[in-house]
Amino acid sequence: MSGITDLDELLATMEPVLAEGRFAYACVPAGDVEKHLFRGPVGLFWEEEGVTLILPAETAQGLAAGAPMRMITLTVHSSLEAVGLTAAFATALTAQGISANVVAGYHHDHIFVPERDGERALETLRALSRAAREKGNRR
Repeated sequence: MSGITDLDELLATMEPVLAEGRFAYACVPAGDVEKHLFRGPVGLFWEEEGVTLILPAETAQGLAAGAPMRMITLTVHSSLEAVGLTAAFATALTAQGISANVVAGYHHDHIFVPERDGERALETLRALSRAAREKGNRR
């Protein structure tokens, strides 16, 4: 299954879920990645400057890491070719003054927001989804 591409359907069914725990972004030299896999990263990304690890905040001890974040997963299976989903939720979060760092997995989008904004971001995304469902019901 390749995922949903229709923006209205994606928004109406995105069902955001706030993951347990806190997460942090850190960077390690590319040659050191294997030494850090014990930390249980949920994401890795290779860049020229090193490898970005997204990992449980409690495992980031000893690394230069960013501030703790919360992860919200959109449980809808969005296609990697879907157009407008990121723009729609980024616009809604921006209107609330919430920073968002987005990681697209094969099946779902994951949004990392500052820890202090986790619950507010979740409610913002739920409201966006409700509005999309109501719009669809009026058609």
